[in-house]
Amino acid sequence: MTPRPIRLLAEPLRRRIAMSVVDLFNDRGRGEKPVARRPDGLFGPDAVAWRVHGDVGAMMVGGVSSLLLQMLMPEVLAGVWDHSNFRADMHGRLRRTARFIATTTYASRPDAEAAIDRVRRIHDAVGGTLPDGMPYRANDPTALAWVHVTETTSFLAAWRRYGEPGMSMADRDRYFAEMATIGTALGADPVPSDVRSAAALIADMRPRLATDRRTREVAALVLRQRGSNPVMASAQHLLSAAAIDLLPEWARAMHGFPAPLVGRALARTGTRALAGTLRWAFQRP
Repeated sequence: MTPRPIRLLAEPLRRRIAMSVVDLFNDRGRGEKPVARRPDGLFGPDAVAWRVHGDVGAMMVGGVSSLLLQMLMPEVLAGVWDHSNFRADMHGRLRRTARFIATTTYASRPDAEAAIDRVRRIHDAVGGTLPDGMPYRANDPTALAWVHVTETTSFLAAWRRYGEPGMSMADRDRYFAEMATIGTALGADPVPSDVRSAAALIADMRPRLATDRRTREVAALVLRQRGSNPVMASAQHLLSAAAIDLLPEWARAMHGFPAPLVGRALARTGTRALAGTLRWAFQRP
């Protein structure tokens, strides 16, 4: 147990770190506060999703990694490129995504379902034409399936690497089964229900993936995101490196990201330390 004088000295630092993260994910100008955990949501406290999504460090790594995967599908990239102010407000887009995940995981069932309905309405209004002349719609079930499977796969991979390396296969399968509820509600099809079906879906979709100058521009903006204070700016630089490291080798190659062994070891060691610090910061004193 930490001696009381040391705890008292560390308390201001703990609060500063926690508030920096809270500010990163909540728009105070709009009155946003962290989503409260409630037992009457889509899952409940015993869900694997509560465990996976409750770790700030791992979720930040998985979130960035999933975005890098998502933009490899031309239809998904086009939706961001044509219908988003990502250049001026990439942080706002990331914040809204994080809030959706928190709401559907932890909020009451009515709040979670309302959040899903809002996203569906947004998707229904988004569409356009790809550079090759083919039409696309944001509510296309296959494109939604790609977004869903890359998110769930990345979140789970980050949690296993930085939170629970010994996670059982049964719990990994449970996680995909739980998250299938959200993917189906959003209109994705097909939706994986376990580890094997998620891997098979990604393999099936790989021939549809591609990169171009737009992919590189969006990826650069995602990876350049920095916090509003030095603490979070340094943390996000490390988390970006960890997110690239989390990508499958084929995805890193498509993006043109190098994977030096020394850099990989430093990213993993630093991120494990950062994830532990964030867990400490959010512990009740």
